[in-house]
Amino acid sequence: MDALSFITSLLAPASDWATYDTYRIVSFVFIALMFVAAVVAIVLVMLTPGNSNGIDALGGTSETFYGKNKGKSTEAKLKLWTYICLGVLAVLAVVFFILQITSIWTVAS
Repeated sequence: MDALSFITSLLAPASDWATYDTYRIVSFVFIALMFVAAVVAIVLVMLTPGNSNGIDALGGTSETFYGKNKGKSTEAKLKLWTYICLGVLAVLAVVFFILQITSIWTVAS
C-alpha cells in the first residue's frame, strides 16, 4: 500500500480522489439542506401560537368561531408546514447517515 492510498483511506471512506470529491460534495449538500430545514422548522415553531389560553382558562372559556374553524386557520397551516419541515429534516438525516457507510463509496477493483 503506497502513501497516497493510505492517506486517501484516512480522509474519507472513498478509495480514490474522484470518489472522495463526490463524497465531499454530497455530504456538503446534505448538511446544507439539513441546516435550511432546521432553521425553517425553528422559525415555524416560533411563529406558531401556543395552545394555552393563559389566565382565561381559570374562569372557563367560551367556544368562538375562530376556535371552531382551527383547521382552516393560519395556525393550522403553520402546524402542517412544521410537520412537513421536520419530516424532511428526519428523512435527510437518515439518508445522510446511510451515505456514511464505507461500502457505498469504495470502488471495487
